[in-house]
Amino acid sequence: MSLRIGQQAPNFSVEVVAPNGEFETVSLGDYRGKWTVLFFYPLDFTFVCPTEIQGFNKHYERFRELNAEVLGASTDSLYSHKAWTEDGLGKLKFPLISDYTKELSTQYDVLVPEEGFALRGTFIIDPEGVLRSVVVNDEAVGRSVDETLRTLQALQTGENTPCEWTPGEATL
Repeated sequence: MSLRIGQQAPNFSVEVVAPNGEFETVSLGDYRGKWTVLFFYPLDFTFVCPTEIQGFNKHYERFRELNAEVLGASTDSLYSHKAWTEDGLGKLKFPLISDYTKELSTQYDVLVPEEGFALRGTFIIDPEGVLRSVVVNDEAVGRSVDETLRTLQALQTGENTPCEWTPGEATL
C-alpha cells in the first residue's frame, strides 16, 4: 500500500494496553474530531525506544491542549507492553498498540519484513481521518517530539508556514 498525504489514513481496529494498564480495543474512528499522532517504534525493552515514548508521555498534555491524541505502536505483544510499562518504562498517559500481526505496520508502510519490526514512523492524522504528515526514521535515530508538536501546530494553522516557523510567528 502506498500512503499519500491528503488521502484517508488507513483505518484500524487494534488491541492496546490502555493508560490504566488494561487491554482494550481502539480504532482510528474513535479519534474522529481530534488530531491523531500515531507513532511506531521498533521494539520494547530496547535503547532508543524508551526515550521517545517517555518524550511523548512528558509532552502528552501539550498534545491534548492542541486537540490531539497520541498512540504508540510496535510489533510487540500486549503482554510485552504491559510488562515493560510495569517494569521500567513507567505509567503512560496514552495507549500502546500491539501490532503483533504486523498488519498495522504493513498498512502504514513502516514494517521491516526481514526483521519483523517497524521503523520509527510518525503520522499526523487530521480530525476527518486524513493523513497530513509522515516522517520515517531509521531504527537507530530517535525522533524529536518538539518537531512533531511544531508540525502539528503548523498544520492546524491551515496556512503556509515558512521554514523554521514556530507558533506565534506570521504565516505566509
